[in-house]
Amino acid sequence: MTRAPNILWICTDQQRWDTLGCYGNEFVKTPSIDRLAKDGMLFERAYSQSPVCTPSRASFLTGRYPRTTRTRQNGQDIPAEERLISRVLADSGYNCGLAGKLHLSTCHPSIAPFTERRIDDGYSEFHWSHHPSPPLQRGKGNNWPANEYDLWLREKGTEYQRAPYEGSPHVHVGPPAEDHQTTWCAQKAITFMEANANLDHSWMFSVNMFDPHHPFDPPLEYLQPYLDKLDEIPLPNYEAGELDNKPTVQKIDHEGAYGGRAGFEYEKMSDRDHRLVKAAYWAMCDLIDAQVGRMLEALERTGQRENTIVIFMSDHGEMLGDHGIYLKGSYFYEEAVHVPLIIAGPGIQIGVRNKDLMELVDIAPTLLGAAGIDREPGMQGRSFLPLLRGEAFKAREDVYCEYYNAMPWHPKDVNPQATMVRTDRLKMVVVHGHDEGELYDLVEDPQERHNLWGDPKREGDKLALYRRLVDRMAWTVDPLPQRRADF
Repeated sequence: MTRAPNILWICTDQQRWDTLGCYGNEFVKTPSIDRLAKDGMLFERAYSQSPVCTPSRASFLTGRYPRTTRTRQNGQDIPAEERLISRVLADSGYNCGLAGKLHLSTCHPSIAPFTERRIDDGYSEFHWSHHPSPPLQRGKGNNWPANEYDLWLREKGTEYQRAPYEGSPHVHVGPPAEDHQTTWCAQKAITFMEANANLDHSWMFSVNMFDPHHPFDPPLEYLQPYLDKLDEIPLPNYEAGELDNKPTVQKIDHEGAYGGRAGFEYEKMSDRDHRLVKAAYWAMCDLIDAQVGRMLEALERTGQRENTIVIFMSDHGEMLGDHGIYLKGSYFYEEAVHVPLIIAGPGIQIGVRNKDLMELVDIAPTLLGAAGIDREPGMQGRSFLPLLRGEAFKAREDVYCEYYNAMPWHPKDVNPQATMVRTDRLKMVVVHGHDEGELYDLVEDPQERHNLWGDPKREGDKLALYRRLVDRMAWTVDPLPQRRADF
């Protein structure tokens, strides 16, 4: 009997789809991920189900939509009865491990002073590091005692340090590559793979780097190549006045990220500031690629590559100044919810670029199918295993995303409850409870600059998309508990 495949699941944090060479970025240096794409399937239109960390992660780790998991917001705890794919795999004999971020529960040190709360998640190895820098560094500099990355640095006789690059309030120089959290995450994965190479069970290891999430603090050796060509880096996709007829929260965050709490006041930033942030962000992506290369080499060296499914993805995107906004929030622009997704491994087509609309909620049932395990009754995602294998598969006609007050930093009267539906051509965002929304024709306006929400000529499009959106919201109803009898 053939052993079930191993799974190396690499998930970065806040990485847009357009940050890799294989997705068309000519500036970055990502040869390892580009090679992985050639060895498997690259999905050109994969979407997260939320533009914010916890809801997105709860969704793709359970195969359920964010509000169904009752984990709609950062700062909420995932309920104990939710079944993560790691638990399901472990129950079927997999040895499961994790390094880096999990973020399925509250991580603020006022509530989680030691580590984040865990449910019965199935991880036999749990190397937790929510983010590399001390959470209260401003003024206090304390850290979670369970932050293994911090403990690793101490064992090396050093500590996490970063310094503003030439006084910039937006970009820092972080630790050298050998001391970086991205490197630590990769090393934990390599050690796990080496230890499990000759054992008689399958394994799944989840690698969750914090990068390229802000603060933008790459190692100087990765930042320097971009500094040498800073003037060549494109400015953000933003047209003065484009926010005039867009939702209020976007105007607020244009004046400063996270409702002004996080800086990045767009109009006060120079062209050099914008280019420098993008340089730092891309440099962090380059470091990620180098560590992906190390992990792939370890698979080869230990003879496990042929029986290992490798996934590369991110939980959501980053605005990066596009549309006059930085970081993340209640936005559903391509920059915010369109993410990289690459899958390679046994039985998966090689060198295929897929253009179907895809949702990350579909990953968990797909992996269970690849492992020969029945899907969980509560899963709402669709397995796309037939697509990976080159078999008949009916693609989605649309993708759905949601934001239910997922972050707390806006006035109550504008803190949005918003949902999005996107088809091949059109995208609609509804800000519920307000007479605000967005409508884009992605063929005529692929950069999403011109909001057609108030265009009377588009009322037919809006009505059709409203119907789709209502259907999608209806189908997020929890399928649990299962019906046991006719009555």
